[in-house]
Amino acid sequence: MSERSGLSFLNDLAAKACVKHEWIVIRDEDTDPRYGTPPYSRDVGSLLENGVINLDKPPGPTSHEVVAWIKRMFGISRAGHGGTLDPKVTGVLPIALGNATKIIGSVVHTLKEYVMVMQFHSEVPEERVREALNLFVGEIYQKPPLRSSVKRSIRVKTIHSIELLEHSGKYSLVKVACDPGTYMRKLAHDIGLILGVGAHMRELRRTRAGPFKEDETLVKMQNVSEALYLWRVLNDERLLRKVVQPVEVAVAHLPKIVIRDTAVGSIAHGASLAAPGLVMLTKDVTKGSTAALFTLKGELVALGQALYGAEEMAALSKGIIVKTKRVYMSPDIYPRTWKSAKQH
Repeated sequence: MSERSGLSFLNDLAAKACVKHEWIVIRDEDTDPRYGTPPYSRDVGSLLENGVINLDKPPGPTSHEVVAWIKRMFGISRAGHGGTLDPKVTGVLPIALGNATKIIGSVVHTLKEYVMVMQFHSEVPEERVREALNLFVGEIYQKPPLRSSVKRSIRVKTIHSIELLEHSGKYSLVKVACDPGTYMRKLAHDIGLILGVGAHMRELRRTRAGPFKEDETLVKMQNVSEALYLWRVLNDERLLRKVVQPVEVAVAHLPKIVIRDTAVGSIAHGASLAAPGLVMLTKDVTKGSTAALFTLKGELVALGQALYGAEEMAALSKGIIVKTKRVYMSPDIYPRTWKSAKQH
């Protein structure tokens, strides 16, 4: 088996996360079919232990309550979410199952996108609203609201874009792309202050959290329940495989490094990556950035900190190039080869 199938899988992941990768190929390398499993070929048991759900959170429950429901439905002890949503807020809430909870933090600290209904306390012309919104693009200062559960200190957040979708009298529908931890309720309040009429957030829906978006992969709680019923009662796993995605989806937005089979075992035991273990990498790897390390089959091995930029890394023939920060893969999947391999 060559690296082509794994590369195709990784490119598909990147495309779903709206990322287009350019690759630097260091060497041609084959992968041993006896070890590991391509992500979409995992059996259901392995998928449920290493899977994520792009869940459409309903209004009412807290994010913690939704996770508790998922744990009971699947009969598992571990699950986690990729960024808290207030009870009344709906939309994208990534849920990690089992072992996938190890890396859900990579989603928590990524770009978020919301669609918000703002209600002004007096009618405002559309042009004035557009002018006010433009003032909030870029870095802003925010102090968490009184009802928040975090320390109320001033924070600097970046609003990447604000798009006015509709406006009528006292109401505006806006789409906001922002840093994680940005308070939409506070943003609406501050826009109202700038306009001099006051405003508050009427409704809010999250449409993106990192690589998870409001697309065909977004599922409701009812879809999850139906998928589990079909699998458990009728032994039909087709819908379950649409509801639960491989854990690799959760790191689709990160720079990627593909390693040799002979390097996988040592990385899975916590070792850092040396140059001889590198097969290919994406050009967006920069010094100090967090990169996802994959096998030639497209399996997630670990998250690591790049010690060099992509071009410099590709030119090295020896030495440590990535410091392993978070091991994901179990150490017993690929064989221990580093004792006899000089590069380890």
